Amino acid sequence: MDAFADKLGRIGAWCGQNKYLGAIKNAFQNFMPATIAGAIGVLWTNVLVNSGTGLGALWEPIMVLEPLNPIFSAINFATISCISIGVVMLVGQEIAEANGETGTYPAVLSFIAWLVVTPNAYNIADMAVTTTAVDEYGANIASTVGKMLEGNADVASIGTFSGIGGSYTGATGLFTALIIGILAMEIYSFLRKQDALKIKMPEQVPPGVARAFEVLIPTFIMLAIVGGIGELLHATTGMYVNDAISKYIQEPLTAIIGGNLIAVMFMYVLISLFWLVGIHGNNMLAAVKEPLFKPLLYANTALFQANAKEGYNTFNLTMLQMFGEWGGSGVTLGLVIAIFIFGRRPDNRAIATLSVVPGLFNINETVTFGIPLVLNPILGIPFIVAPCVCIAVGYFLIELGICPPVVIEVPWTMPPLFLGFLATGGKLMGALSQLIVIVLATVIYSPFVIFYERYQNKQADEA
Repeated sequence: MDAFADKLGRIGAWCGQNKYLGAIKNAFQNFMPATIAGAIGVLWTNVLVNSGTGLGALWEPIMVLEPLNPIFSAINFATISCISIGVVMLVGQEIAEANGETGTYPAVLSFIAWLVVTPNAYNIADMAVTTTAVDEYGANIASTVGKMLEGNADVASIGTFSGIGGSYTGATGLFTALIIGILAMEIYSFLRKQDALKIKMPEQVPPGVARAFEVLIPTFIMLAIVGGIGELLHATTGMYVNDAISKYIQEPLTAIIGGNLIAVMFMYVLISLFWLVGIHGNNMLAAVKEPLFKPLLYANTALFQANAKEGYNTFNLTMLQMFGEWGGSGVTLGLVIAIFIFGRRPDNRAIATLSVVPGLFNINETVTFGIPLVLNPILGIPFIVAPCVCIAVGYFLIELGICPPVVIEVPWTMPPLFLGFLATGGKLMGALSQLIVIVLATVIYSPFVIFYERYQNKQADEA
């Protein structure tokens, strides 16, 4: 056990010190307030002030607030639909700071590098012929273009228009944002360290102006390199950077992990194992989990906004939180309930009492280190098994249509039941489905609580 814990500890230390994993994790955490604001916008326009599918269909007076809907729609667009822009700036800033850079310029430069490899001009004629994809909001672009061309014999006269596609700014562009943000800042930081590339200004020049000239050549060379990579890829494959990354990296990873129950359960086994040796498992795997499962969540959000009936992803980040992380990692609120029902030892019941309030907000350090669960071979078994079983049950509840798909990002501190209700777009079955796994986890923990207290009593008698 000690050797296994030592190996996990070394892996955890490496993950914690890896600047790329740390940058990805921090970027998503720092952008979370914006995505939660966007989720509130979705709840407002689709669940509350909506006469077709929301509360407005049941209680008409609330529709007096409908003039505010464009504001909330705009908030959603500026956050969730533009998440790649925020993430590329944040991850670039994290990498730059890890490399010793200061100031906010790296964030802006990361965004510029992302723009350099993002197509911004579209030919109407080409779109009319080749575009058959459906965008994030369910609108068929080809159909729209067809209407624009109707009655116009001279297609070439329409020419091109400029803009950035929603597939680049939204969830499907997240992998590109992460890769470009990291690559651009690594190149830039390397060039910044080359004295030959620095333009030295006289001492009389203001510091701000001097710094601008100092980074001028590294900025230009980095953008030229990134742009050259993008152009070379497009010339050889016919695909832009985002399309290539989506096809050859994001989609395969999503197929292998994002929609695979066994892979997801294995991931949660790893999370639990890290916790059992005293390492924050969620933090260790956040850099892997969030880029894979957040895009699936935001794709569901877009389908929900479009009132789509099918096509939702069963697994996504909030779904995993709803079924596998309520009460904290290891769904330890189930352990707390089991102690209240079957526990007889005052020390365990005291810890459970202290853990109730944090557990309701999905914080479990009190019970994890209070019982303790760390290096506990008895309670460690349900700590690993319970979240995996709950996720599997949640998966089948959604697949069978019993539980609605999870479509809204909800703060991870949202108490259970409320989380299930809000995450499924205000559906009562979402809360009921979460109640089912709460009962199930309590049942799983209960026999181990009884056995563990017998073990504690035996140890006390022998002491």
